[in-house]
Amino acid sequence: MKKFWKEFFLRGLICASGGPIVLAIIYGILGATGAVEAFSPREVCMGILTITLLAFIAAGMTAIYQMEQLPLPTMILLHGGALYIAYILTYLINGWLQNSIIPILVFTGIFLAGYALVWLIIYLVERAKADKLNKLLKG
Repeated sequence: MKKFWKEFFLRGLICASGGPIVLAIIYGILGATGAVEAFSPREVCMGILTITLLAFIAAGMTAIYQMEQLPLPTMILLHGGALYIAYILTYLINGWLQNSIIPILVFTGIFLAGYALVWLIIYLVERAKADKLNKLLKG
């Protein structure tokens, strides 16, 4: 478990700076399109802090796949659950998602579909690599 936390913090710290960069791009696009004219200091501060924490958690949670004690489905559920909680809390705290059942259900559906799609792509790529290695070993 100590190895997990060390890896979690290392990965999180390495990638946490990417969060504010993404937020700056989003704020820049909102300003350029005229969707938002100004942000309050509170909005900017909360946005920077929460998106940095989100990037930290998202990167850090990939350390779960280094834990060989857990079966892959369990790791996927823990990773996905942590990401879901981090994303939904970030969106709700910043007011980017309306705090009512329909928007939360829509967000949940999109999150689950996106997460499943990413894992499907990973599975197909890894299966193709394994098939290629098996052919090389047989030939």
